[in-house]
Amino acid sequence: MANEERLSGPNAPPPPDRADEVQRLSDAAPARPQPFAREGIKEDAHEALFPSGDITRLRNQWTEIQAAFVDEPRSAVKRADSLVGDVLKSLSDTFAQERARLESQWDHEGDVTTEDFRVALRRYRTFFDRLLAI
Repeated sequence: MANEERLSGPNAPPPPDRADEVQRLSDAAPARPQPFAREGIKEDAHEALFPSGDITRLRNQWTEIQAAFVDEPRSAVKRADSLVGDVLKSLSDTFAQERARLESQWDHEGDVTTEDFRVALRRYRTFFDRLLAI
């Protein structure tokens, strides 16, 4: 009886809830090798949105557009609009491919374990954070 009162008193540990499970999903290392991991890429690593060569090319195009503004403002703005549209299309395609890759990891018949779903959820969290960081 005294033991029951101690457990329910003000010094009792908090009741178990889903916080432990959420923490496990967030922080736990996989218990076995990840069957869907891509070679050489850390799960939580943020990949660059564009290869460095593309970034250099895009920045050079932007510099040219800015330089042209003085002589042809309308044309420069049209080119800027086109460049931004191209970048947005590329980003959209990249993220659509990433989402399809993530979906393919868990949305199939066969031996998909709870651990596989946990790893997939962690990857979705990383992807979601990456989307919000843009």
